[in-house]
Amino acid sequence: MHIRQATLTDLEFIIPLFDGYRQFYKQPSDIEGARSFLKERFTHNESTIYVAHTASNTQELVGFTQVYPLFSSVSMERMLLLNDLYIHPDHRGKGIGTLLINRVKELCTTTGQKGIALQTGTTNPAQKLYERLGFTKDPDLHYFWAR
Repeated sequence: MHIRQATLTDLEFIIPLFDGYRQFYKQPSDIEGARSFLKERFTHNESTIYVAHTASNTQELVGFTQVYPLFSSVSMERMLLLNDLYIHPDHRGKGIGTLLINRVKELCTTTGQKGIALQTGTTNPAQKLYERLGFTKDPDLHYFWAR
């Protein structure tokens, strides 16, 4: 399995994974919406996407992760939000999530980021992966949401 940073030329190959990710979180399939959303992220350089592909086919994507830049006013440092992580169901349990997260950790280190934040559903089994890779629940912060 190989991990690399995605580019706009990967857009059509990422869309099915991104759509699967959204459906995992109980959203309806929306291929055109996914295309538009991801194209905007690439066009405006608003996120970093890493993809996992087989050794034999760089276009056969089996997983992806997307991170967004954040800033901490308290520490006055940059940080990353690991917002999306998805592995195609046929390829789960093969260490691909670990490879993708480790690539994000490498980005964090090489770019001098404060750290990596993530949020996930309370029933998402990937929590065990996150904990195994050194993520801890922050007991001092609460997450609030408003619209």
